[in-house]
Amino acid sequence: MKSTLKKLDSQVMVITGATSGVGLLTARRAAQRGAKLVLAARSAEVLHRLAEELRESGAEVITVAADVGNLDEVKALAQAAIERFGGFDTWVNNAGVTVYGRHSEVPVEDQRKLFDTNYWGTVHGSLVAAAHLRERGGAIINIGSEASDVPLPLQSAYAASKHAVKGFTDSLRLELEQERAPISVTLIKPAALDTPFAAHAKNYLEVEPDLPPPVYDPELAAEAILYAAEHPRRDMFVGAASKAMSSMAYHMPGVYDRVMRRFLGRAQRTNQPAGPLENNALYNATNDLVDRQGRPHVVKACAYSASTRHPVATGAMLIGASLGIAAALTMRRGRLR
Repeated sequence: MKSTLKKLDSQVMVITGATSGVGLLTARRAAQRGAKLVLAARSAEVLHRLAEELRESGAEVITVAADVGNLDEVKALAQAAIERFGGFDTWVNNAGVTVYGRHSEVPVEDQRKLFDTNYWGTVHGSLVAAAHLRERGGAIINIGSEASDVPLPLQSAYAASKHAVKGFTDSLRLELEQERAPISVTLIKPAALDTPFAAHAKNYLEVEPDLPPPVYDPELAAEAILYAAEHPRRDMFVGAASKAMSSMAYHMPGVYDRVMRRFLGRAQRTNQPAGPLENNALYNATNDLVDRQGRPHVVKACAYSASTRHPVATGAMLIGASLGIAAALTMRRGRLR
């Protein structure tokens, strides 16, 4: 059964990881467009501050303090949405965290905790959402990463979790399609974004971590999420770099490894000495409402990301590019004869 999604101003939207980065931006933009919101994060106090901010602009908001790694707390989140609004239409599994360090330096317990949030949080949210949406219809939107498709040195646990999120999301989609359930399942795969992602990471490097360029405005990811809430999409890359890395790793894995072996190690390190190890969001909630880190060089617009919202135009662009390449190769062969 084909999923028919409502307009945002008629939707109830659940967002996890709603007090920072992409989740925070998505909540603010969804509120501006009239969606009713059910927001989750680990800190009740920060959620309360966010709710007050959004209610001042007229939004209908409830908040639930929840750790997505705990299935019972995720079930309670869904129940709160049902009790307050009669249900929900879109569920966004956004909560996520990373750990920087070589594979031999990151304790296994930290890797397990990362998976509790990134992978199991997505599984818990997806299962709870699917159970509700099978009859109602709606969208499940899972936040992957460019690391869903490529290896990432110094963040091996994060890359593994995002590979797992992709595998689970794609399999869930197939099963729901087999059931003819009216549910759209979308995987969003952003490139590096100007969020507090690196600042919130647990860090085992000797220096402060960084994100490899290009770094994109997280507004692009928020817009992709809101678009997927209204338009069924299988997956969406955010930032041309994400698509380029995915394609390169798939079609030329050896070349990708050689390039990234030289580039990605340095690109994820700053020259600043590392701060205290305990300053991280792996185990503890953050206490700020920060959607952007404020980096000096951020890509504000991306033609590729915009084109993914228009598949016909994107297809035409790809066909045109392919014909152009073919013509160029034909001309080159003619000169060589």
